[in-house]
Amino acid sequence: MCPRPLKAALYVAALQSMAASAADTAPGAGAAQQIARAGSQASAVGPAEYFTGRVRVDPVWPATETINTSGGMVTFEPGARSAWHTHPAGQRLVVMSGVGMTQEWGKPAQEIRPGDVVWCPPGVKHWHGAAPNTAMSHLAVTGTLNGKNVEWMEKVSDEQYQQK
Repeated sequence: MCPRPLKAALYVAALQSMAASAADTAPGAGAAQQIARAGSQASAVGPAEYFTGRVRVDPVWPATETINTSGGMVTFEPGARSAWHTHPAGQRLVVMSGVGMTQEWGKPAQEIRPGDVVWCPPGVKHWHGAAPNTAMSHLAVTGTLNGKNVEWMEKVSDEQYQQK
């Protein structure tokens, strides 16, 4: 059973994603519900050029013409994190389990916990991942602009993550 803050965060993220497509789809326009069955999409290892440590990415849904966001469940083992990156249309992270960290360029790192929702505005350089001793999973809801949803920057040493 999900804690109330987590349920609320998931509900808000789902509503925000659906609102973007509501204007594009008229009621009864011939579209049918679709179900993507759990396990029907393969998990992927987070590539070493974009992540430090062990990371698993499970696709949840792709961006489409009617809903211009993609969703992915990302699981970081303790101490694992993304490289610095930006999103041209922004990203919301809904922390599902564990304890994580996120940092915006030039600001101190912040702890994130289950039920927290992080808004990464368009073009803001940041990273996110697990706390040093605890794994963390988040649902990433990422906007797409001109077919692109992320721009990766350089990976840096452990010391540099906390200094930027």
